Amino acid sequence: MFFKKVEEFKKVVREVAVGEIVIPEERVRRIVPDPALTALADSLTRHGMIEPIIVRQETKTDILPDSTVGQVTERILVAGERRLRAAQICGWATVPCICIEATQTEAAVIAIIENLHREDLNIFEEALAIRSLIALGNMTQEVCARRLSVSQSYIANKLRLLRMSPAEQELILQNGLTERHARAVLRLPDEEERLKILEIFAARQMNVAAAEEYVESLLCAAARQDEIRTAVRPDQRHKLIIKDIRLFYNSIDHAVDVIKRSGIAVESSRKETDAGTLIEILLPRKAG
Repeated sequence: MFFKKVEEFKKVVREVAVGEIVIPEERVRRIVPDPALTALADSLTRHGMIEPIIVRQETKTDILPDSTVGQVTERILVAGERRLRAAQICGWATVPCICIEATQTEAAVIAIIENLHREDLNIFEEALAIRSLIALGNMTQEVCARRLSVSQSYIANKLRLLRMSPAEQELILQNGLTERHARAVLRLPDEEERLKILEIFAARQMNVAAAEEYVESLLCAAARQDEIRTAVRPDQRHKLIIKDIRLFYNSIDHAVDVIKRSGIAVESSRKETDAGTLIEILLPRKAG
């Protein structure tokens, strides 16, 4: 098994020159915040590098310093880019490395797993990493879950996040909304509607429970409308509308009555016009 072989390689740590390590262009994390790097460099200065960097060795034909053609061993970074860059800031000449022999695909799988074990990936970076892991490792969701020591539902929920558009993802990250906020709004099928709801979540600073209840109310209202459209005959719809309007009138009358009983001299009137029913409610500027 490949991963058992990796564990054996991890028993051997050697010092490798910083300048010899090649950083691939394709990385799970493309942007590294400078303040975080500075803090990591300070930690390396005080405590040293506790966890070695992982590199893979690749032999290729190249022109040697004496202008002859020969075999050159190249060490390509697999995991630990932030530690490597922090070591460069510290001015280290060498860093502790675990050198493994792996194909490019195997190295990519290791890099993704290493990144997933970090806590500073946002929810969408994590979802992208999981999708890449499944694709590169030719895994099922179940196998991926076992490899990461999580449940299959955890993997499925992460992958669902990738249904969100870049605009939705940006809105969630910028406003500090959580994964559960994202999963709640994903119950709505329309992207434009989801964007509006996410803006409401952010503006009202809704917690997860309130957000889930809000989406549930929208879904219930939509389901009720669907039931009316499919189950009610055209000649019955007019009767239902009239009934709903009467309930609305009763609600207004009840609200006015409650205000009056509280001691406020509220006045209300209702007048039929060509456009419909005009309801006016007058509240005094001062109670009494």
